[in-house]
Amino acid sequence: MDTSAITESVFSLFMIILVGVYASRKNIITRDVNKGLTDILIKIALPFMIVSSFMFTYDESIKSNVLATFYLSLTAYAIMAIVSIVLLVPVKNDKKTVLHFANVFVNTGYIGFPVLNSIYGYEGVIYGSIFNLFFVVFLWTYGIMLYKGNLDKGYLKKEIVNLLFNPSIIAVIIGIIIMVFNIEVKGALLSSIKSIGSITGPLSMFIIGVILSRVKIRQHIKDWTIYYGITIKLIIIPVIIYLFSLLLKEASIAVYSVIIMTAMPASAMTSILAESYNKEKEYAAVIVSATTLISLITVPVLIKIMSLV
Repeated sequence: MDTSAITESVFSLFMIILVGVYASRKNIITRDVNKGLTDILIKIALPFMIVSSFMFTYDESIKSNVLATFYLSLTAYAIMAIVSIVLLVPVKNDKKTVLHFANVFVNTGYIGFPVLNSIYGYEGVIYGSIFNLFFVVFLWTYGIMLYKGNLDKGYLKKEIVNLLFNPSIIAVIIGIIIMVFNIEVKGALLSSIKSIGSITGPLSMFIIGVILSRVKIRQHIKDWTIYYGITIKLIIIPVIIYLFSLLLKEASIAVYSVIIMTAMPASAMTSILAESYNKEKEYAAVIVSATTLISLITVPVLIKIMSLV
């Protein structure tokens, strides 16, 4: 693993984040504009990036790794949830809900995919898309249950139907069909799909920059749960999952892609749902912003450690 290339890629993403911060501070990217950019990212750019990631020539080992990534991702989510539940015992009330959600649901779309793409190229995005598939499924079931308290039958039935039409899940299904049946996409269609997908990285970094520009961490600087939560999220959980992978004696790009995904900062949905259900919404915004900022340090360190094995 070329660590110099990794450092350069992460630094490049950080520079784009700074542009997003500047655009927000100068009111070039307003809240309404940012919402529109987020919709473009999630509903258009990211799905195209996922589909395009399946459009290259690969051997049978990648196909088998895709299948293995299903099991690896499920195992990773189980570990994240269990470790979070155990370590968050000292935290009480709604802050515990926010931190647990943040620990389980990572920022796959805004940061995860751009980082994997910059390190492993399209192969990393393929494995990341499998991880993201479970993110979407668990988000609208387990994630909502955390904030809401329970799920009624009507809600669950409705969300299962919605999941089938989620752009990212549709993109994964299309990608798997392309891979299984060796469908070759050429010419203008291939160029268009890749061009649209390529805006995912810069666009996601702009959005993160806007989020960071609004952080008011001074109001929470003395809250020990923030430091505790960040440590669990960005250090303890990824390290435990990495050590678990060492026990399995697996060192493939598929395994590393899943580990890197678990090391991502808290999903923006942590803040969005906290606001929707009125549960420590300012606290949630600080967690999202702080984990995003600090992950610019912790993620490269984790990748560096993995490269030494």
